[in-house]
Amino acid sequence: MKNTLCTLAVAMTLWTSAANAWSNALPVGPAVGDQSLSPFYIWDSALPQHPGVMLREESIPRQPDITDASKIQRILYTSQDKRWNAGSVPVSGTLWFPQGETPKGGWPVIAWAHGTLGVADACAPSWTNPTPRDAHYINQWLKQGFVVVATDYQGLGGPGPHPYLNWEAEGRSVLDSVRAVLQAYPQQIANNLVITGQSQGSGASLGASLIAPDYAPELKLRATIATGLVATFPDGPIKPGHARPGHRDPARFTLLRLIGGSLPDGAPAADKWVTAQGAKMLTLARTACMKELGRYERKEKLDGANAFVGGSGPVNAALIPVTNMPLKMFPAPLFTATGLADHTLSPHHQYAAVAALCAAGNPVEWKTYPGITHNGTVNVAFEDELAFVRGVMEHAPQQNSCGSLQAPGEPQHPVKGVPFNT
Repeated sequence: MKNTLCTLAVAMTLWTSAANAWSNALPVGPAVGDQSLSPFYIWDSALPQHPGVMLREESIPRQPDITDASKIQRILYTSQDKRWNAGSVPVSGTLWFPQGETPKGGWPVIAWAHGTLGVADACAPSWTNPTPRDAHYINQWLKQGFVVVATDYQGLGGPGPHPYLNWEAEGRSVLDSVRAVLQAYPQQIANNLVITGQSQGSGASLGASLIAPDYAPELKLRATIATGLVATFPDGPIKPGHARPGHRDPARFTLLRLIGGSLPDGAPAADKWVTAQGAKMLTLARTACMKELGRYERKEKLDGANAFVGGSGPVNAALIPVTNMPLKMFPAPLFTATGLADHTLSPHHQYAAVAALCAAGNPVEWKTYPGITHNGTVNVAFEDELAFVRGVMEHAPQQNSCGSLQAPGEPQHPVKGVPFNT
């Protein structure tokens, strides 16, 4: 306990001393998940006001599950805060270069948007390394001759709250990571971009693509990939229903939203919405990541009914609907994928999102995979994603699933023997 208090005190001191680098509108400190990771993540000078400026880099040792990288860099760059209008903020991430000679014009770039890891700084994948599932996925793109840049998202590693599931805030983090690496490596990296994301990252991927024409018009976005779709479209033709199969009501995702900026300005603080049981898990969520939160939730038999005052209904009604997106045309071809054994975000929820994308006039290639789970979809879909991207790069006609959408049934049982299909 003494060590924990010392760590929190150090983190508060560091973030308070760095507060002059951005607007005072940005909440900072341990209550919003700020932690002291290393000096690399602390920017205590004036920040450039232009988004996508590379602030610093440092080399990272080779990662066991990423075997096809020739060079790995931890990066820190500027982005523009959307949630608190705090102006320029530092955001961290990771950059991998493939092996081999740089092609004429530079390597094409994959911008990877990760799924839910937590909201505490220690959950930033540039600090912890990507999960084995994500590392395998990143490595497959490196094998195909793509540079991969992966934002941690605003507030994961950097100062202030991580605006969890806020698609426009996360989308800015994605686009600005690409701007930063193009600025830093103009000869090695081409302005030839594919954005891809899973689960939370599917919202970031779609969000980045949606705002790209206005926010980052100089980027040449070629294709967008979104798997394990989290996005909701209130004006879509299909109602998404309850996103959790079996009407499960886990507490941990809502707790992340309480810390991560989904409470409206002026609403009661996060601690006011939780019961005594929920308060302990809320404290944990400010320092721990999803695996530990999931174990604690199961051990203590917590859910929305007993973690929140009055159950999850009042808090969910109060939270900003950060996954809601408008019906609009996207600037690049869309590929989406759903595991039909997804017990995290129901296949019907994802079908509703695809139907909305189609209703807006977008041609969408939607692949579904029998017996594949939320986790399994990331890598099972890769070969189809690769074919899609190659087709886009070669200007080949793209498949369009919009004329043949079929509503999926209840989530299936997972098939065994598929890597990461848990």
